[in-house]
Amino acid sequence: MNFNFPKINKIEIIGLNLDERKKIESIINDANFKNIFHIDKQYLKKKIDSINIIEHFEIFKNYPSTLRIFIKETKILAQTKKNGSNYFIGSNGKLILNDFSSSSLPFVFGDLNVEEFLNFKNEVDKSNFDFKKIIKLYYFKSKRWDIETSEGYFIKLSRNDVKKDLNLFVRLSNEDKFKNEIVIDFRQKDQIILDGK
Repeated sequence: MNFNFPKINKIEIIGLNLDERKKIESIINDANFKNIFHIDKQYLKKKIDSINIIEHFEIFKNYPSTLRIFIKETKILAQTKKNGSNYFIGSNGKLILNDFSSSSLPFVFGDLNVEEFLNFKNEVDKSNFDFKKIIKLYYFKSKRWDIETSEGYFIKLSRNDVKKDLNLFVRLSNEDKFKNEIVIDFRQKDQIILDGK
């Protein structure tokens, strides 16, 4: 008996821009799968995971000959520079090469450890402080952060109590007697150092 399995004749990619869709189509075409029944999902997963803009994806075989891929792009959280190149920092923990800078995203200075950044962002999100108010972040090898806000504050955070420090900052910044304080330093245990205009 001669029986030919149907070849893949249609690839549907949902959730990406045209350039990124072409990358995935190229990966599938280069793999040269004989038909929809012989798709190596592990191979595809590894290749698609290498596209840093992707947070999550699912592959569905729509018989007899359509391959459907649903993709969720990563959320862009900040920007940084590494080895002379600009990058976006994604919520998936990956750096995404970027040819331009965005004034709406905070810029991270220092020898960035992306995992440390995601931990820091998580602590900020658990606090009463709005991450969107940050315009610059400074990361230190001691795993400590300084932040500069859109309101002109420079906050030197302690290493271990980011959420507590930020909640206290929010409280202080709402009091009139602290309105002229520019630098708020939480690095010393059980004390706050203020530096005004």
